[in-house]
Amino acid sequence: MAYRVLLLNGSPHKDGCTKTALLEMVKVFEEEGIETEIIEVGQANIRGCLSCGFCEKNGRCVLNDLVNETAAKFEEADGLVIGSPVYYGSPNGTLLSFTDRLFYSSSFSKQMKVGAAVVSCRRGGNSASFDVLNKYFTISGMPVASSTYWNQVHGFTAEDVKKDLEGLQTMRNLARNMSFLIRAIHTEKEKEGLPRMEHDAFTSFPDGL
Repeated sequence: MAYRVLLLNGSPHKDGCTKTALLEMVKVFEEEGIETEIIEVGQANIRGCLSCGFCEKNGRCVLNDLVNETAAKFEEADGLVIGSPVYYGSPNGTLLSFTDRLFYSSSFSKQMKVGAAVVSCRRGGNSASFDVLNKYFTISGMPVASSTYWNQVHGFTAEDVKKDLEGLQTMRNLARNMSFLIRAIHTEKEKEGLPRMEHDAFTSFPDGL
C-alpha cells in the first residue's frame, strides 16, 4: 500500500526557512516509505475567496488555478502538511487565501486524513500562526499530528534553521508520528470503516433570537 503526503510551502522563498523544515520531514517520510510532494504555494498568484457559491454547485473553485490542481491531489493524499513563515504574528497571506479556498471549495471528505502545521520565524509569532493553521484540520475531521514540541523552527535564513537542532528534531519526530497515524488509520479503516459523521444540524439563528 502506497501512502502519500502533500506538503504546502507557504513561503515566497522556494529554498528558505520553511522549505528547510519541510525537507527535514521529507527525509523521514522517505525512510518510512511514504511518498511526498511539495507544492510551492508562496510563489503562486493566488487571490482570496470570492464567496460566489460556484463551488457549492460544481465541487471546485471558480478561480481555476493552483487551488483546483492541488485539491485533486489532496483528495488522493493520506496527509497534508501546511508550512508557513510568520508575518506579523500570522501565516503568509497568500497561503491563507490558498487554504481558505482549498478547504472550502473542495467537496470531497477530508475525514481522517492526517494534518500537520509547520511554522518558521526569526523570533516570535510562531504559536499564533500555528494555531491559525491547525484550525483548517480541526474543522474538517482531520486528526492533527503532534511532535515533541510545537511544530516550529527559528532562523532568519535557511542556514540559521539548519542550526536549530531542536527545531529540526521536532520536524523529524513530527514526520514519524504522522507516518504512524496514517498507517494506523488506514488499518482501522480497512477493518471498521470511517466513524459515522452527523451533518444534519446547522445552527445559524435565522429567527434573530
